[in-house]
Amino acid sequence: MTTGKILAKYEYQPAKIEKGYANQTLYINLSDRTIKAKPVTEQMKQIFTGGRGFGLWYLWNAVSGDTKWNDPENEIIIAGGPICGITQYPGSGKAAVVTLSPLTGCPIDNNVGGYFAPLLKFSGWDALEIQGKADKDVIIFIDGNKGLVTIEEADEGHDDTHLIAEELTEKYADSEEDKRNISVVSSGRGAENTLIGILNVSFYDVKRKAVRVKQAGRGGSGTVFRDKKIKAIIVKYKGVTGDSNNPADKEKIINAAIRLHREIFELDKLQNRMREVGTAHLVGIMNDYDLLPVMNFQYGSHPDAVKITSEVFREKYFTQNVPDNCWHGCSLSCAKAVDNYEVKTGPYKGQKVCVDAAEYETIAAVASNCGIFDPEYVIEANFYCDTYGLDTISFGNIVGFAMECYERGIINKEITGGLELKFGNAEAALELLHQMGRGEGFGEIAGQGVKRLREYIIEKTGADPAFLRDISMEVKGLEVSMYVSKESLAQQGGYAFANKGPQHDEAWLIFMDMVNKQIPTFEDKAEALHYFPVFRTWFSLQGLCKLPWNDIIPADNAITNEPHKIPAHVQNYVDIFTGVTGKNITREELLLQSERVFNFQRIFNLKMGRGTREYDRPPFRLMGPATKEEYESRAERYDKQLKELGYDIEGKTTEEKMTMLRQYRESQFEKLVDAVYKRRGWDKNGVPTLETVKKLGIDFPDVVELISRYRE
Repeated sequence: MTTGKILAKYEYQPAKIEKGYANQTLYINLSDRTIKAKPVTEQMKQIFTGGRGFGLWYLWNAVSGDTKWNDPENEIIIAGGPICGITQYPGSGKAAVVTLSPLTGCPIDNNVGGYFAPLLKFSGWDALEIQGKADKDVIIFIDGNKGLVTIEEADEGHDDTHLIAEELTEKYADSEEDKRNISVVSSGRGAENTLIGILNVSFYDVKRKAVRVKQAGRGGSGTVFRDKKIKAIIVKYKGVTGDSNNPADKEKIINAAIRLHREIFELDKLQNRMREVGTAHLVGIMNDYDLLPVMNFQYGSHPDAVKITSEVFREKYFTQNVPDNCWHGCSLSCAKAVDNYEVKTGPYKGQKVCVDAAEYETIAAVASNCGIFDPEYVIEANFYCDTYGLDTISFGNIVGFAMECYERGIINKEITGGLELKFGNAEAALELLHQMGRGEGFGEIAGQGVKRLREYIIEKTGADPAFLRDISMEVKGLEVSMYVSKESLAQQGGYAFANKGPQHDEAWLIFMDMVNKQIPTFEDKAEALHYFPVFRTWFSLQGLCKLPWNDIIPADNAITNEPHKIPAHVQNYVDIFTGVTGKNITREELLLQSERVFNFQRIFNLKMGRGTREYDRPPFRLMGPATKEEYESRAERYDKQLKELGYDIEGKTTEEKMTMLRQYRESQFEKLVDAVYKRRGWDKNGVPTLETVKKLGIDFPDVVELISRYRE
């Protein structure tokens, strides 16, 4: 790919970072080619902190309740946060990406690694805010050393990420050594042809001498990116040091970092082995606890799951003893890779590539959820999803749903264009993936997401809408991430109540609830569903990765008063925020930062015509067995539960017992909804009360006017 003429240019004096902030945002309007600086006010920092908070605030002011994802006024905002870019504490290089989702119509946020957010900040910008649409493909280039921003024509070139990022890194680097100072944001052809597009954010792996990418994967941000005719965004900045954030108290940061590094080096090999296998360690654990999605979430385990566990990937595929960190200083080093993988299908067949190693979510989605247990298929699908710019979680849900519909005779080859979409058919799954990339055949339809695929099948076949809703694994239009929640009421709520849709980064409570029995009452579950979504929001305000919080834990954590919160690590976060910003906060004030943004995002959903109780309802398969086969596969469990609840099941058919269980579980879910809304300070319709927004300091006039429309 080459770049053509410069369409717009903006020169600036790079701002000096002060206590984690550049105090300005780079605004670009692609329609009229405006490039300008916008101030980051003290009020913004006080109320929205950074990262996702900044993104939601900019987007709120850019769109109306009628704005659609592909309208020019929709924005893409990429922002780090005050902590983003420190090199002492693991997991400190994250960016939050915020836009209106093509799948949900509401704000979607993603927390993504790679070097973009830190280099953007050190180039003098807390956030990048992009609005409008170009009339032809463009590249945005930010040179943080020269103080130069350009919008350039993107001449004909590659359409997919692994080539775009590689070529642009080569083009804009002055030397091999300079490649580490460049990060490219891009997507692929699949993002143009589906609603499940991702953004890939690059970093240069100096050991491998390869450009690698991390993904902002959920909700279609890559689709918005390509709809705006953005081919790539490049940031270049040379001069990163441990002091680039100009922190208020560097020693405070270092002391917290030393504690965590010591834990990682001493305990990771005894705990989750993140440095060896990354999040893939979860495959075997989830299978053992009947929580691994199998065949469109029908089941929670499978004998062949041993073929796709972390042990298989570690022994045969993941390169070992390489520092796999996606930002400087991260000793957790979980960004594993498969080197020199020879592609077997599609347009890149025969080429050898470096594949961002399969995370747990990807393995479960593209493999077990589709009844496929082949590690090389996982790598192949992972590579093409990334380079085409497609979300692996959505892809796996789409294929699993289509396969179940095919096997139940709801759809046939006439609908699928000849594809035999049976569980276990890896060849058909890959062909569907390539069709999504090209925007052709059944792939063009399937690529619109599970919700729209369900509606298409109902229209074409007359299938039972209620049954298809039961088995289509989406909430709010977003596909469900990879945990079987049938036996965890708290996790059902975690998925259903999540602001952006059913993503585990907001609330992952299965082990607390189902395995460890730590939250037995409705009040306990409600407290967990208040605390953890709020606490987890904090990472995306700061530019932090969640994994160093609870994928490594102190040796004495079990004897603390609240081991599920990992209090020593929460204190680390208090210390590093204080160390960077100079603001002496408490744990309670840390939570308040998050609670403001969490509730503001809920109110944003209201602005977009959603965000009430009716949108917080999951498909029944998230609550219990939706089919006779599911019930009978775990009949001993379900029969025992019904007996303990006082039901007389003697002589009852499976269908009759399913009806009993469904009535009970749906009633329990409604009680949970009431308890959680009450704890969060929302009314029975899920709307934050006026008292709540005043307490949080987000009672802006337009917010008050909006929620007053819903007042009971």
